[in-house]
Amino acid sequence: MIVGVLAEWQNDAAPVQLHPGDVGWYWRFGAQETAAAVRTWTRDGRVLAVGLLDGDRLLRLTTAPDVRRDEELGRQLAADLTTPERGVLPGGAVNVEAPADALVNELLADEGWGTDAPFAPLLRDLAEPVEATGVRVEVAGPDRVSERTAVQRASWGR
Repeated sequence: MIVGVLAEWQNDAAPVQLHPGDVGWYWRFGAQETAAAVRTWTRDGRVLAVGLLDGDRLLRLTTAPDVRRDEELGRQLAADLTTPERGVLPGGAVNVEAPADALVNELLADEGWGTDAPFAPLLRDLAEPVEATGVRVEVAGPDRVSERTAVQRASWGR
């Protein structure tokens, strides 16, 4: 359900902090750990915001596009994010990555939260062929799956 909601919110013209593929990628840790890392905020049965606790100290958060400036949601998010007892974030130094136009950013700033390096969306239109760069690209078929998997596992600590 949450993956479907995130897919509905996607817009290639706007940067996103969390998309369905992120949840799918996190699934490599298993269903229970993924479910434990996902946070949702709803109103009247509608999902308004979704967060993914990506590691111990980072919540990747997004909202439905039409409620980014919603006062009630913004205040609820800020309260939940700044109160460790609510279980959204652990205590101590943490980061929240949210859409730049979301009200929650301003409300967190009012609570003394600072900003870090801005999110840099990476986007490439693949409708036309990509120019050659001189980088060798190989297809890793079934006969090389162990090598490809070893490289991927070596790239991340978890």
